[in-house]
Amino acid sequence: MASLDHTLCLPLLFILIISTVHVLPASATRSHKLKNAITIREVNRRGPYIGLVTVFETEENAFLGSVDFRPDPAHPFLDLSGRRFRIGKIHGKKVVYVRCGIGMVNAAAATQQMIDVFNMKGIVHFGIAGNINNSMSIGDVSIPKQITNAGLWDWLNPDKAEGGDYAAYLDFGKYTVPQGDGSDSMLGSIGYSYEELYSVSIGHKNSPKKVFWINTTQEWLQLAAGLEKMELLQCVNATLCLPEKPKLVVGLKAATANTFVDNAAYRDFLYDTFGVSSSDMESSAVAMTCVSNGYPVIVIRGLSDLAGAQTGDNAVRKFGSLAATNTARAVLEFIKKLPPNYNLNSYV
Repeated sequence: MASLDHTLCLPLLFILIISTVHVLPASATRSHKLKNAITIREVNRRGPYIGLVTVFETEENAFLGSVDFRPDPAHPFLDLSGRRFRIGKIHGKKVVYVRCGIGMVNAAAATQQMIDVFNMKGIVHFGIAGNINNSMSIGDVSIPKQITNAGLWDWLNPDKAEGGDYAAYLDFGKYTVPQGDGSDSMLGSIGYSYEELYSVSIGHKNSPKKVFWINTTQEWLQLAAGLEKMELLQCVNATLCLPEKPKLVVGLKAATANTFVDNAAYRDFLYDTFGVSSSDMESSAVAMTCVSNGYPVIVIRGLSDLAGAQTGDNAVRKFGSLAATNTARAVLEFIKKLPPNYNLNSYV
């Protein structure tokens, strides 16, 4: 009988051990959340902050290597959801900086988390982009007034005639070889759809507004207009330079999608159809998140490549770092131009 009792106890002991193992992380998680909550409260007392959102390491390295970022002496960073939010000052302005990661989901998630967690005044989103406009060049910096999500579309049945509530169509039959012979394509066409914008500025709750363009903040665009004569870098190094001195342009249009554009025909389609000058994978997500929450937003993008118009390999590997550095310089100059009321308190 004693042996039987011992046998029965083994599973119970095993269950107890496993249960204890599962309890410990939950306790640790609660403790970690409590610690974060205390830190966030202390950080927000020192706010408000300007949010800085970039995308990947090349852009981050260029930015942190170009600006005099002074970390908050008490709380230099806060790690949330796998991302590091850096807290500090740039030219006396209080900022929270994060690298969101590639793609629209990453961009929207990081921006929403920044807005929800920190005491923010607005968001500056920046990075590199493909050049869609032949009047622009690699190394130039664009600060667009409007951005569209060019990746929101319906793939239409080839047997269905074009029609319905679409902003534009892309007919694959027009891109057959020989070009423009009018042959049908089994791929048919796609219809570009409208975003559904939920916003604090819309009177009726839970009733989204259909929009194709997201507008960046007009007051910040006017402030950025003073950057158009700023000096930008022309050379990656002593042996690799651009043929012309780069320029900064305010007020163009941009397209975003979860697609890296490296195709001349699609590049031309985007420009001819929507009049966009740059293409990237995050900007409309950041802008829409800010507009939805009622926060100012500006987008600053350096042109790193020709989005497929080049002969041979894409130039992003050659000039991506230069475009990122020129973008970082523009961000720094914009931060300098922000009025003093964005710096209400001082670190103690």
